[in-house]
Amino acid sequence: MFDNTDEIHPLFEGAPTTTEFKKLRKRIVRGVREAVEQYGMVNEGARWLVCLSGGKDSYTLLAVLHELKWRGLLPVDLLACNLDQGQPGFPATVLPEFLQRMGVPHRIEYQDTYSIVTDKVPAGRTYCALCSRLRRGHLYRIAREEGCEAVVLGHHRDDILETFFMNLFHGGRLATMPPKLLNEEGDVMVYRPLAHVAEEDCERFARAMNYPIIPCDLCGSQDGLQRQQVKQILDGWERNSPGRRQVMFRALMNVRPSHLLDPGLFDFAGLGLGTADRSPGN
Repeated sequence: MFDNTDEIHPLFEGAPTTTEFKKLRKRIVRGVREAVEQYGMVNEGARWLVCLSGGKDSYTLLAVLHELKWRGLLPVDLLACNLDQGQPGFPATVLPEFLQRMGVPHRIEYQDTYSIVTDKVPAGRTYCALCSRLRRGHLYRIAREEGCEAVVLGHHRDDILETFFMNLFHGGRLATMPPKLLNEEGDVMVYRPLAHVAEEDCERFARAMNYPIIPCDLCGSQDGLQRQQVKQILDGWERNSPGRRQVMFRALMNVRPSHLLDPGLFDFAGLGLGTADRSPGN
């Protein structure tokens, strides 16, 4: 199916014809479809703002969403968007040229949040938290301007796991990036269709397609991040016990409030002799 360009979106032109790649593509597409259906992301006829950073994950997201739409399996309008935040060395022409060549509707927005971040964040501290907040605010604004009901992000399964452990180790809470979220203002949804897709699969896919990858460390603030430390821990667990990441991810979908300690989620005070714990597996 990959050698007939009449049957695929241009984002898949030149795709490898190997059995290995076809299995990879099928696995990713299946994972995205599962997430879209399981978390009720589709509102038919809606418009999505698909955020494109130029990294492997966002290229994978863009390709799979357009493939699903191309095949009539995703009845929404897609608008790709890149927010150029003014990082030194950012290759500003790469994404516009790529999107134009692929025939993908898009909007390129320039906002120099980098200067704001470097001015506000003390020396020696990482920029990521403030940079992310500023970026998200601009994306919400763009979504409103473009009539998009949802901002669609390229966070994958491993991002979700890493965020869970960062909150556990450093934030004192059990929380992570949900696949579907309503913003604080209540007027824009946030979707993560790659929630069931492994980072390794995104990397293999994007590199096999030879998409023009833009590195994510242009601001020079990545070394020593808490996320990198958590990633190293998870990598070690995965090496010692292959498949551990997927087991932990499934645990996030199998929560038992009665077996945790949050009285806001379970009525421990009302539990006593003669009452029944309705939680599965009690």
